[in-house]
Amino acid sequence: MLSAGVSPACDAKVPGTPVGTFGFASETEFKAFVADAHKRGIRIILDVIFNHSGFNWMYPGGAVEPPYRAFPDHYAFGDWLGREGEPVGSLVTDPEQGVWPVELQDARCYTRAGVGDLGAGAIDDPHAEHKRTDFLSLRDFALDTRGVLGRLAQCYQYWIALTDCDGFRIDTLKHVSFEEGRNFCGAIKEFAANLGKADFFLVGEVAGGDLAERRYLDVLGRNLNAALDIGEMRLTLNDLAKGLTPASAYFSGFDPGHAEMGSHRNVGERHVSILDDHDHVFGAKLRFSAEAASDEQVVAGVALQLFTLGIPCIYYGTEQAFAGPESSERPYLPGWKGGDNADRYLREAMFGPLQPRKSGLAAVEQNASLDASLPGFGPFGTAGAHCFDPSFHAYKGIAALAAVRARFPVLHVGRQYLRPTSLFGEPFRHRGAGELAAWSRILSDEEALCVVNAHGTQPRGGDVVVDADLSPPGTEFTVVANSREAAAGAVGGMSHAVGSRTPVRRHADGTAYVEIRDVAPSAVVVLVNHP
Repeated sequence: MLSAGVSPACDAKVPGTPVGTFGFASETEFKAFVADAHKRGIRIILDVIFNHSGFNWMYPGGAVEPPYRAFPDHYAFGDWLGREGEPVGSLVTDPEQGVWPVELQDARCYTRAGVGDLGAGAIDDPHAEHKRTDFLSLRDFALDTRGVLGRLAQCYQYWIALTDCDGFRIDTLKHVSFEEGRNFCGAIKEFAANLGKADFFLVGEVAGGDLAERRYLDVLGRNLNAALDIGEMRLTLNDLAKGLTPASAYFSGFDPGHAEMGSHRNVGERHVSILDDHDHVFGAKLRFSAEAASDEQVVAGVALQLFTLGIPCIYYGTEQAFAGPESSERPYLPGWKGGDNADRYLREAMFGPLQPRKSGLAAVEQNASLDASLPGFGPFGTAGAHCFDPSFHAYKGIAALAAVRARFPVLHVGRQYLRPTSLFGEPFRHRGAGELAAWSRILSDEEALCVVNAHGTQPRGGDVVVDADLSPPGTEFTVVANSREAAAGAVGGMSHAVGSRTPVRRHADGTAYVEIRDVAPSAVVVLVNHP
């Protein structure tokens, strides 16, 4: 299971602890951080980019974002930028100028094609516009120039050796060609294996939807462990958890014969499931909880990540129902839901500074000063509050579900089957939006039944099919997780409490099923046949 960013929690109703400012870690501090994480059984994955550099040079005449020029055309090189962002000419003479290492200071290391459309061109075309354009002012590397890709790979190999990290999240992978991606990942994998890290984990951010994700996984093969599932499937996952789409719409995404990414999702190890992230390249720029029926609804969303095939990634603050700016502020915010720079609304400061750092160079000085003209952007309209509260009910519910996933291998490596349900004696069938979503994970003779009430405001129940061969007469399923019970810390007459048993019943036609009743809105119940 992956955690994106930090994963503490904050309850708006509980006053936070005032905090000071935080600086960037030194090399020594970061190495100590990785070592301590390893002692706790946590692996560290670094976010890297080899598609482009920062804004470190200008085009001729001081142009920053000139119009795109199609292959093979390009602009001449302008000026490197200095410490203060000032042009310093065509030669780098100071460590604070241009780019380092020195091998990348040749203008031919950059594509110099200007700024185009990040989505234009065919995914298979190595010279497509989306592969050659600058990322606004961030400068595209000419990876097809001899030696450039190898030098960049060496830079990141150095970071592996220096920090002892365990993997890379590769940003903007779609914006390099298949061959460049395969060669970079292969170089990283081989270097790491030579250090004893044969399982060094590489996960790619491939924008553009399911087709793009599938093509990079297909072509890069064993050199790329997984892709972030940030396309259509993230939206379907959100909608199922909010009762806006039927469970079959989500589970069909695992079907190799139906879905573009189905064969990779069905493997279970080649896609990283995403509910929230820092970009939301598909859909509105809204955290899941921004338009949820309640804080509990996010538990249903994370349960779908935890208990279906794939590698679940929990974005920091999701477990605390972070929702971006307060609802009363939203009508006045520029770009709210999808305008310019709307990514900012997905990125509350978990540890809530009173004011943000100043922009530009002042932000990275050893004694960086704050911008007193702006309030800090903390969760739920706060500023200056340290937002860590493991007693928050959604946090507790998700923690309980994650613990049961770790306890039962069937929940993360078992085969997966969407289960039909029966309401009021009707025939068993897959139900519509807002009803129980039920599925089984099966591993050898073990069956785990996962049940989510996809309705955000009303309880739900029904009869749910289980495997008749694994459940002979007299079999009982035992509840091993109940998210509402975990959040409340007490049973209090709650249905399907942990430890309770539900007998397997049979229809005359031999269909085996269990009776699930009165599951609270957005609640999650997990039952197993071999506790």
